[in-house]
Amino acid sequence: MTTETTPLNDIITARIARQGRITFADFMATCLYEPGLGYYTSPGRKVGAEGDFYTSITVHAAFGRVIAREVAQMWRSMGSPTGFTLVECGAANGRLACDIMDFLAAREPEMYRTLRLVLVEQEPTLEAAQCEMLAAHINRLAWVSPEEFAAGDFTFSGCLYSNELIDALPTHRVVMTSDGLKEIYVICKDGEFAEEAGEPSTPELEAYLKRVAVELHPGQQAEVNLNASQWLASAARVLQRGFILTIDYGYPAPELYTPLRKLGTLLCYYRHQTEENPYLRLGLQDITAHVDFTTLMNCGEDLGLQNVWFGEQYRFLMSAGIIEELEDLERSDVSDEEKLRLRLTFKKLIVPQGGMGDTFRVLLQSKGVDNPRLLCQRRIGG
Repeated sequence: MTTETTPLNDIITARIARQGRITFADFMATCLYEPGLGYYTSPGRKVGAEGDFYTSITVHAAFGRVIAREVAQMWRSMGSPTGFTLVECGAANGRLACDIMDFLAAREPEMYRTLRLVLVEQEPTLEAAQCEMLAAHINRLAWVSPEEFAAGDFTFSGCLYSNELIDALPTHRVVMTSDGLKEIYVICKDGEFAEEAGEPSTPELEAYLKRVAVELHPGQQAEVNLNASQWLASAARVLQRGFILTIDYGYPAPELYTPLRKLGTLLCYYRHQTEENPYLRLGLQDITAHVDFTTLMNCGEDLGLQNVWFGEQYRFLMSAGIIEELEDLERSDVSDEEKLRLRLTFKKLIVPQGGMGDTFRVLLQSKGVDNPRLLCQRRIGG
């Protein structure tokens, strides 16, 4: 497989020479998170027009404002406590957190008065950008490292949210063969990275598929993300009472592991182009895989979380407040041309066929909150 050399090529090549073949999860972890060199641990803009991909955050502030409406409803569902903590994992430049905090400061002053924002961030150089973005809320801002998060070194009550985080957690890759389930390893061959199938590195891979009642067809490849469950376990441990809101692209297990996805869902992103070869531009392109929401829900239940709501992003946004955002737009004094432009922008967030509206899913879980009444539980149109 052709590669384009970066410093990570030598690091991974040396690692394979030293210890033998490595799992794809280890390869992906190095490409994305190697200190100072990984895609998410090196300076540079990743999101938006100057980056490699767009997210719902970059489309319009309405995305964050709708989440803020739901967060305020969470606060009310918890009895409007004095002191509520928002935790965002993977905040990038802080744009989403800023949109949420701006809305709460303007619309929910009682809640905002004692609100705290904690960012769990892998890339230390982002702190300056986050400080600049969140300057109006700097006195409420704190940071926690992923290591502190995983170790449970802090606890809170409130809401932990993430947007396109789970898809970038390092994942194992497997393939079904005539001899049973095998794992796909990364090796070096003739000076380039290549793949070979071998016995699974852990029995958890086969156990994972059994738990979601999935049996791969012969020749079918798939991703098995053991890190997603571990991340959720950490989240459930630090959350004393409140909610976990996960937004990402993915499917329930029966849809994710359908035989129609013969090669799995692994994709790379570089300058707004998709790339199927993860062995190019190591550390310079994003590597992702779709999320198995069935496992997140089942794992959450095992951890004492309740599954409050799960569905497509457009359903969440429609129920939780995008209609109110459109109504606010219509009542505003912006020009008709600007209103039309913004309506088309909103459409990108909610169009259910081929857009972000059904590509992304939303999972809302709770802990220690009896029968929460949230906006997303409203029926669309009534």
